[in-house]
Parts: sequence; C-alpha cells; structure tokens
Amino acid sequence: MTTSANTQESPTPGSSLTSVIIVNYNAGGLLAQCVGAALSSTARVDVTVVDNASSDGSVGNLRFLHGADERLVIMKNEKNLGFAAANNIALDRAKGDFVLLLNPDCIIEPSTIEKMLNVLSAHPEAGMAGPVIRNEDGAEQVGCRRAIPTLKTAFMKAFGLSRIFGVKDFNQTGSPLPDGPAPVEAISGAFMLVRRIALLKVGPLDAGYFLHCEDLDWCLRFTQAGYTVLFVPSVNVVHHKGACGVGIPLQVELHKSRGMTRFYRKFHGGGPLYWLVAAGVWIRYAAFAVSYTGRRIQG
Repeated sequence: MTTSANTQESPTPGSSLTSVIIVNYNAGGLLAQCVGAALSSTARVDVTVVDNASSDGSVGNLRFLHGADERLVIMKNEKNLGFAAANNIALDRAKGDFVLLLNPDCIIEPSTIEKMLNVLSAHPEAGMAGPVIRNEDGAEQVGCRRAIPTLKTAFMKAFGLSRIFGVKDFNQTGSPLPDGPAPVEAISGAFMLVRRIALLKVGPLDAGYFLHCEDLDWCLRFTQAGYTVLFVPSVNVVHHKGACGVGIPLQVELHKSRGMTRFYRKFHGGGPLYWLVAAGVWIRYAAFAVSYTGRRIQG
C-alpha cells in the first residue's frame, strides 16, 4: 500500500461501518452489557465476539440476550489463544472502514463511537484513537495515555530510581487533560479505534504477546508507519478493569512480565541494559508471587 499516512482519504463518519471486536475470557455478565452497549451505538456497527474458551457461562448469557441480532457474530476458540491472537482472528474478517478493539469489561455510551469517528474525520493524520478510560469511581485509569518506555526509563523504574533522578513515569495519568484531541505515544488497549486503511499498512497485533504490551507494540508500530496515535479527552469510557483476570492474578502477572521483556527485546535489542531491565522485571514478578502466595496461605 502506497497511500501516505498524511494524505489518506477516509469515509465520512455517517456512512462508515465500524467493526467492533471483543475478545472474551470469563467476563461474566459484563460481556453481554458490553455487547449490548456496542449494538446500541448511534454509529453503524457490527460486533464480533471471539471467546477464548470461557467456562463461566458468559457466552451462553450473551446468546440468550443478543443472539438474535444479525449484526453479532460469536466465535469460540477451543483453548485460550491470548488477547492478540484472538483479536487477529476477527481482524482478518472485519469489514468495517474502522475497527474498534474493545475489552469485554468496557461499557460505552450510544454516542461514544460516533464521537470518536468525528474526531478521526477531523484528524486525517491519525491512524488510531482512544478516549479517556475511567474506573468505576470516575477516576482516570492508569495506562489511559502513556509514553513508550525505553530501556533507560524502564531501568530507572524497575530499580526504583525514577524519583531520585527525576524521570517521569510512562503513565501520564494525573497530569491535566489536554484541551482537545492530542497526539500521545500510546493509548489503552481497552479501547482502540483504528482506521482500516492504516491497519492494512501496519498489520495486525503481534501474536507473540499472550496478554499485555501488545497494545504498546501496536501503538509504536502505528507511529513508525507515519500515523498519529490520538488521545480524545472529550470522550469517556468506563472500564471495569481486571474482570477477565479475577482469580488468576499470578497468571496475569506472568503474562505481563513476559510481554514486557518481549517488548524491550523486540524494539531495543538484547544488550547489557536489556538484561538488567529483564532482571528487574522478573525480580518484581518473583516478589509479587511470594507476596501473593503468602497471603493465600495466611488467609
């Protein structure tokens, strides 16, 4: 594809179709709420749910409540393939001019997608956009807008040196919201609205990540391809964070640690500083595992 990221043509928001992709793993009743909210959008949508071998009845509940809607497709994997690989299955089949990767524990408003499409229409240089992700209490969620970590900043954070040397955190949560849509290095993987034309150039998620950091990887690749990653402060989405990881915190932390080391190795190489950062990541995981196991034994 030879179209320039800065001169691409895009369909108008009113006429475009947005393909919503939701990867589910034991999200419980939130899955049906998430899908119902997406299907109630004022924008034209179709919805694909890719289920990673859930065992909590969430898919059955979804079929009961929304199975008659012809815009909904449900795909079931025989095993948990991970977040990136499951999304890629649906990305390969998506028909929309825009594609929205949406977590099953995110609840959007009817106007959310339409508002985001209007912003993308006004910013043709943007290949991807994300809103303010908020906790249930209304607070901005950590990871909503971020800088891409480097080995230097990761080293400082892993060994507790960030404050000593005045290195800013990757997460920009807590800093004032911009007055309008603003470029950022990375947005939250809970809600990623992508232009199809950009997706065709950048490619799908890296399925080498099972869970965590695939969103950072994708944001960086969009930037490398010449697209802007846009943060939209005027749109808010509630994310019931961690619903799919309830009861398996050790596994979640393990996949997060693997994802982090893969990201650093992929984009920054395997030199001495990488190995120090990797050691810090795994020391942190070991400390978490010991603490978690101790709490389980005591309680």
